This record gives sequence, C-alpha cells and structure tokens, in this order.
Amino acid sequence: MKFIKNIFILIWRIWYYCLVLLSILIMLPILTVLISHEKFYKNFYKVANIWGKVILNGMGFWSEVVELQKIEQHKSYMFVANHTSMIDIMLILAVVKNPIVFVGKEELTKIPLFGFIFKRTSITVNRADSKSRKDVYNAAQKRLNNGLSICIFPEGLVPSDEGIILSEFKNGAFHLAISHQIPIVPITFYDCKKRFSYTFFSGGPGKLRVKIHNFIETNSFELKDKGLLKKKTYNLIYNELISDTKNT
Repeated sequence: MKFIKNIFILIWRIWYYCLVLLSILIMLPILTVLISHEKFYKNFYKVANIWGKVILNGMGFWSEVVELQKIEQHKSYMFVANHTSMIDIMLILAVVKNPIVFVGKEELTKIPLFGFIFKRTSITVNRADSKSRKDVYNAAQKRLNNGLSICIFPEGLVPSDEGIILSEFKNGAFHLAISHQIPIVPITFYDCKKRFSYTFFSGGPGKLRVKIHNFIETNSFELKDKGLLKKKTYNLIYNELISDTKNT
C-alpha cells in the first residue's frame, strides 16, 4: 500500500516540475515582452496571477481565503507570510490581486528559466553583501513609487526541521515597511507544508487555507522600533499556527 502511494506521489511530483516548465515555455513569448520594461510590470503581474492559479489547480490544490481586512486597490503594502513550501510563491500570486514585487535571495536567479524571469521581475539580495542589502531599499522605493507592493518571506529560508513551526524573522521587511511608511499585511499559510513540503515522498492534493490578517500600520514606528514590529508580526502568525495545530 505504501509502495503504491509512493508511486503516485512520485508521478505527481514529477508532474509539478513538468507543469511549471511547460507553462513558462508556453507563455515565454509574452513574458519576454512584459519583462522587457518596468512599465509593463502590472500587466506581467496579471499573467503571473493566472500562472499561479494554473499551477495550483493543475496540482489538485484549491485555496480558501479568510480576509480579515480588505486590501485596497492602488495602495502599496508590505506582504509577509510564513515560508513553508515551493508553492508559497504560486499561492501568493493566486490570492493577492495587487501587483507585488518579491524580494528574494540571489540564488533563485540560478534556477533555469524561472531564474531568468525572477531576476527581471523581483528585487534580489545577496545577504552576505552589505551593498546588496542597501540596494534593496532603493529598488523597493522605486517600485513603491510606481504604485506596487512588496512581498517578503521574513524567515528567509524554508524551515528544514519538521518540528519548527515558524523560524525567526529577519529585519529586512520591517525596516523597509517603516522606512517607506507602508502597512504590513501578515498572511498565514496553514497547509502548504503538509500538502507540498521539501520531503519528496509526502503531501498530496487538497485545500490550501490562507488567512490575511488585519494590517499592522507602521506610521507610529521608527526605525529603532523595527524589532518590536518584527516581534508583533511574528507572534501574530506564530500564535495562529499554534492555534490551528491544537484544533486539528
């Protein structure tokens, strides 16, 4: 029985990579045009939104979103979510309609094909390089001036230990949010790790629950308070995950 289940998961996992690759290849001509200039980014994001839904639906996932506060169109935010899986980016793209720009590690640009697009549509950072970290703030300001929002997974990396509910947050998202006086939108992903973790023979199709929490305004915070803002956001998502664990 376990052998048959593993065969199913193997085929399903291979299908994920095929689906991602095929979908990008099919859309590559239009993507090449849309990533050629920043003025096309909002149109690129509409395509990315559809792409995220195609990948999730093609894998047998569907999202269930609880939105405690309405995200306004034409307003910039700092979206932060717990990082649990390879499908986190697709889920963000699928549930957030406001055009967002991801801030991600430079290593992602080395992924074949995906990295080519990621490099031209996101803000990349080399955390070991102080100049690279500083450049993020200027790049973020430019995007915000164009009416876009920013998305950061503040854990930095997907927790590898199955016993870790939520890894420690980095400062970057909170420094940026205070510097640019934009609200933080905390988002909790409940099921991504269970449905599609980095443990290969695990997971399966099903529901992906998402909660968009009440926003945390930053206009009362100064840069010296970024630790407090980080802790407030961390505790909100952590307590939500703990509560869900106890109730399931």
